[in-house]
Amino acid sequence: MKKIKLYITAFFAITLLSVGCDKGFDDVNKDPINLRALDPAYIMNSSVINVTERGARSYLGQAHTIIQWLVCPFGTSMVGANYNQWTTFQDDPWNSFYNSALQRIIDVIYMTKDDPSKSNIYNAARIWKAHIFQILTDTYGDVPYEEAGLGFYEQLMYANFDTQEDIYKDLLKELDEASAALDPDGTIAGEIFYGGNVARWKKFGYSLLLRTAMRLSKINPATAQTYVTKAIAGGLMESNDDNAMIRHTTEFTNRLGVEISGTEKGNYYITEYFVNFLKSTNDPRLGPLTHRYPGATNAPGQTNAIRTKDPALQIGMPIGHDPLSIPQIYSEYGVVAIHDFSQIDWNLFFMNTSPEFHCTYGQTQLLLAEAIVRGWATGDAADAFAKAVRANMSLYALFNSAATVPAADINAYIAANPLDMSTTADALKQINEEYWVGSFPNGAEAWANWRRSGYPDLPVNTYHGSQIPGEFIRRHRYPQSESNYNVENFRQAINRPILGGVDRMNARVWWDKE
Repeated sequence: MKKIKLYITAFFAITLLSVGCDKGFDDVNKDPINLRALDPAYIMNSSVINVTERGARSYLGQAHTIIQWLVCPFGTSMVGANYNQWTTFQDDPWNSFYNSALQRIIDVIYMTKDDPSKSNIYNAARIWKAHIFQILTDTYGDVPYEEAGLGFYEQLMYANFDTQEDIYKDLLKELDEASAALDPDGTIAGEIFYGGNVARWKKFGYSLLLRTAMRLSKINPATAQTYVTKAIAGGLMESNDDNAMIRHTTEFTNRLGVEISGTEKGNYYITEYFVNFLKSTNDPRLGPLTHRYPGATNAPGQTNAIRTKDPALQIGMPIGHDPLSIPQIYSEYGVVAIHDFSQIDWNLFFMNTSPEFHCTYGQTQLLLAEAIVRGWATGDAADAFAKAVRANMSLYALFNSAATVPAADINAYIAANPLDMSTTADALKQINEEYWVGSFPNGAEAWANWRRSGYPDLPVNTYHGSQIPGEFIRRHRYPQSESNYNVENFRQAINRPILGGVDRMNARVWWDKE
């Protein structure tokens, strides 16, 4: 009995002590060193960086190969778009965006949506979220959208796949509303993309709205025209100062540059089609872009003693070959080995410190020129085209001063290659071929616009082991993880008419109309 009384007495003593110590408990137990809360601008910065890196250099490499800027004639780990075959590289950007970039930007939206003092960052986050989702849906087609990223907020573990048509309707709405709601007299403290400049975020938002609207040029021209008008009225990018870009340093490196100018630089070559296309108009970008090591029989043989940047001596590599078949065409092309073909000059482009562009003034002017040609906007299409060419050629200096295209060469090229307005078809062809060249090195955007416009008229990859003979990769297959864990929603997606029950690389996404 004495022991029971002792325990009861001790219990009450501890209880009273706990109550007495509760005052100031929260203050005493706050960690004075580690973060307890994070500014939403820093979370948005993290999302921007993740998308800039694309989560993996492989996705960009895939896109570059699909639209035939680059080719890699080696098997094993380098299969994929080089051979028109599926590879796990196609799991990106899905894995990196859904697991990181999207979750972070959704966090920002939830943190700021009910706070009027954070209206600018809230709307900038909506614009950035739309940009991420456009890349995702353009890459795969139908993807989780409305329910994506809500596992924490609404306990949704298995997200439904929205149709691309529905996604695009909401992207247009979001970009329109968010761009209009931005207050250019305010700022976004701590934001790294535009240094807090809301006026530039506004122009970025409306330029993305123009891009998104133009994706519908074939599938829904009436809606495209409506939102093109809204974007132009809202205010587009006005110069290269408005470019949506991220610079890199030796500490914060360009992920694709780490590969192509690093250990893998002997594996990537510029395509025959790209080289010959630039040669056909004496394009001054060919010189800065390329270099070649005539006579090199292996990677160590690519020495400065034999290196040439002479445009006339550049020889692009044809697509559709592997290490066994490509030696058969050496004599035809006047080379002695794979390493004798031209490459992107890794001393100037694809460096660790190379910038990365999400949306540029040059691209925007080309889309504006197309809108004018289609009769969806007023203005001088030829002038917009010339401004776009000048803007893109001027960007090369940002990669390296040695890559600068001289002003005299730019002027001469523009004078010799004005927009051909003979017919609408001629103008659209020239505009979109320039979009292909001018989007370098943003392979994702060049791939999307090529599917939308049909230009340039790329040769089919004739590799004998192609999984889609005579066709192009027009979308990525879904990651295996979706069929393993999100089974019901995955099956519903692939059983829709766009895929017809098979998760195919050659299926056309909704807006990719023939």
